[in-house]
Amino acid sequence: MGIVATLEYLCELLRSVKKPKRRKQLQTVSLKVRMDCEGCKYKVKKKLSSMKGVKSVEVDLKQQKVTVTGYVEPSRVLRRAESTKKRCEIWPYVPYNSVAYPYVAPSYDRRAPPGYVRRVENTANTATMSTLEEKLATFFSDDNPNACSIM
Repeated sequence: MGIVATLEYLCELLRSVKKPKRRKQLQTVSLKVRMDCEGCKYKVKKKLSSMKGVKSVEVDLKQQKVTVTGYVEPSRVLRRAESTKKRCEIWPYVPYNSVAYPYVAPSYDRRAPPGYVRRVENTANTATMSTLEEKLATFFSDDNPNACSIM
């Protein structure tokens, strides 16, 4: 009986050992939230600060930007911000210098904060020339005196 009881005890211990949960990575989530006054700012900050895993919440009323840092998922932060009945979206702007053509129609936004343009994935692909067009453009270039011997 002693050996059987010991084996049962060891089996029970092995079953009860839980695998450690994967901890979420520390993330910074930026949102654009339409806020009009200090009361809106306080309401959004209070709602997002009460989330589990949030380390800090920074609210910029002038740019209407909320930055949440912590062990959180962006979709959950967005959902919690929308529960304040404010218009919310993931921060759609990138710095002006990181875009190849910032004044192309899809990326330029008059409502963007100074120094920012709207994040668009394919702006560089639409404005670039193909290799054939590039060869033709340099073939008749004024910079290269040997480019065209016909003239």
